[in-house]
Amino acid sequence: MSPDLLLDVRDLRCAYGRKEVVFGVSLGVGEGEVVSLFGHNGAGKTTVIKSVIGALSPRAGSVFYDGQDVTGTSPRVNVRRGMALIPSERFVFADLTVTDNLLLGAPGVSAEERDRRLRSVYELFPILDERAKQLAGTMSGGQQRMVSLGLALMTQPRLLLLDEPSLGLAPAVVGSIFDAIRRLADQGLSVLLLEQNVGQALRISDRVSVMRTGRVILEETADEMRQRDSYWDLF
Repeated sequence: MSPDLLLDVRDLRCAYGRKEVVFGVSLGVGEGEVVSLFGHNGAGKTTVIKSVIGALSPRAGSVFYDGQDVTGTSPRVNVRRGMALIPSERFVFADLTVTDNLLLGAPGVSAEERDRRLRSVYELFPILDERAKQLAGTMSGGQQRMVSLGLALMTQPRLLLLDEPSLGLAPAVVGSIFDAIRRLADQGLSVLLLEQNVGQALRISDRVSVMRTGRVILEETADEMRQRDSYWDLF
């Protein structure tokens, strides 16, 4: 494993039953780096992050996290080690308030530490502070996405796995969420971002990989991709 990589995925092969859907994918994410994984629906992107977090055991290949081989390790253990996954669905507990949703991400911590983490989330998303007592299920889609991101951040992750955070959101909201992701990376958080909104993702990314039919077909810096006359033919 490269000493500069927090996440190092090597030759990953994944299948659902007998159907293999990921064929030898390798990628890495460094400390404080945003790496975007692009590709059409069905390219295998979500399968890759399921294998990283441990929700799916790969058929072959390895996942290294912070220098340790975590291939096939359960999500519960990986979360304790510092991973967090936000799925593409608007994942909130609808019948709980914003604050109660966030506190689910900090079980067993001291009151002082819990309040410090809450302040950090509220500084990132002030609207959540304003609506701390509102039921999460009554909020807009963008605000629910902020709640789900805040819940993940309450676990104090080192690696954030994001699956389509812009899905179904208004463009202005997408921009503010992506700005927040970049700020978090600048503070040291590592991010693996799966996204169809290529323009927004490129704006905040350091490096990119492109998948097609279960394989990585391109790896380059975000600057290199931005300088292309067109990148749509890659997908």
